[in-house]
Amino acid sequence: MAVTRAGDHAELISRASYIVDQALGPPLADVDVPAALRSADTIAGRIDHTLLKADATATAIEKLCAEAKDHGFASVCVNTRWVSLASRLLAGTDVMVCTVVGFPLGATTSRAKAEEARITVSEGAAEVDMVMDVGGLLSGDLPGVYQDIAGVVAASRPAPVKVILETCLLDDEQKAVGCLIALRAGAAYVKTSTGFGGGGATTNDVALMRAVVGDRLGVKASGGIRSREDAEAMIAAGADRIGASASVAIAAGD
Repeated sequence: MAVTRAGDHAELISRASYIVDQALGPPLADVDVPAALRSADTIAGRIDHTLLKADATATAIEKLCAEAKDHGFASVCVNTRWVSLASRLLAGTDVMVCTVVGFPLGATTSRAKAEEARITVSEGAAEVDMVMDVGGLLSGDLPGVYQDIAGVVAASRPAPVKVILETCLLDDEQKAVGCLIALRAGAAYVKTSTGFGGGGATTNDVALMRAVVGDRLGVKASGGIRSREDAEAMIAAGADRIGASASVAIAAGD
């Protein structure tokens, strides 16, 4: 499938920028963004090895962490329930602990999201993937979406925040608006999907998100990435990081 490039999105980005400026006012200054933890050049070093199922057990988390150490994945991505355990298991290694906030719907209150982020960073999370207030965006409450993200960013410091757009629920203009709000609010990455919303990452969505944020933010592709070919296509489209549960197969080239 052909991937659209930055120049193809110029009109869309201009329109989205106008929408965001009308809702939030022009940017007053550069936002202090926590530094994104850069990914390695290898496929494995770009992968967030993910287990977010409700029936995940301590034994499954232990296996996840062991696999991450063995294969040199960037991080394990687990629900907040498991951050303390994963942090203990990965202490002294290069594998980070990533967690999810407001997951998977993004529909919890902003105060709850921020507190969840604060607690989980104190327990060892090095990165926080938050679900955007999708309903707020679709309702046109762009200031509310901005405040939601900014609150999590502030509560997560010094951990960088990835904002999950849930792209399968948005049109291209809404995706661009969501990316621009995440940029304004101090996020370090934008991310495609939860994997629970009915659709996953596509190369066209990754290319659009990269075109919107340029080199100012990272882009994470997540949802439905099951093979090395899938992962390489997402990276070619502009992804810095890959979220996957099939990480071992991807690293092995299966």
